[in-house]
Amino acid sequence: MIFRAVEDADLISRVRKGDVEAFNLLVSRWEKRVFNYLLRLTGNPDDSLDLSQDVFLKAYQNIRKLDDTARFGPWLFRIAHNEAYSHFRKRRPEVDNGDETLIEREPARGPAPDLTIAVTDALGRLTPEQREAVVLKVYEGFKFEEMAVILGTPVSTIKSRLYTALDLLKTELAPTHSRGIR
Repeated sequence: MIFRAVEDADLISRVRKGDVEAFNLLVSRWEKRVFNYLLRLTGNPDDSLDLSQDVFLKAYQNIRKLDDTARFGPWLFRIAHNEAYSHFRKRRPEVDNGDETLIEREPARGPAPDLTIAVTDALGRLTPEQREAVVLKVYEGFKFEEMAVILGTPVSTIKSRLYTALDLLKTELAPTHSRGIR
């Protein structure tokens, strides 16, 4: 990861000097992770693809505002988080008109082979905040401090969400006989 940060910092420096190819390299390095993150939040591959494009466009437009180039990952995921929640706010009226809270509660579908059906279903039963904490920590590997930057939330809140979510997942995914159901 240290090697990647050094490379990202070099690419960012080149982008700031107008090197579009350097930005294309940044996109190719990060696009799969950003797409999968958005897919796990939205549950819709088409929306995730559109949002990914918006994320990288905003990143390109604002890359000069990035203070610490070594923190490119958390900065990029903060943009992705903002784009996803902006998308949820725009879509809320059509959900309120009878669609139950599909956008926030539907489990992720699409090209996510690392998730089993049971795990996907269990993740779908978490609150959006809990699900996002699990995705950022478990699937994306961010540190709590980086998650705090991405989510704009104190570390203590993130830890609470994550540990509550993990407890719920453990209960959901436990074999039926250990849950008292026979």
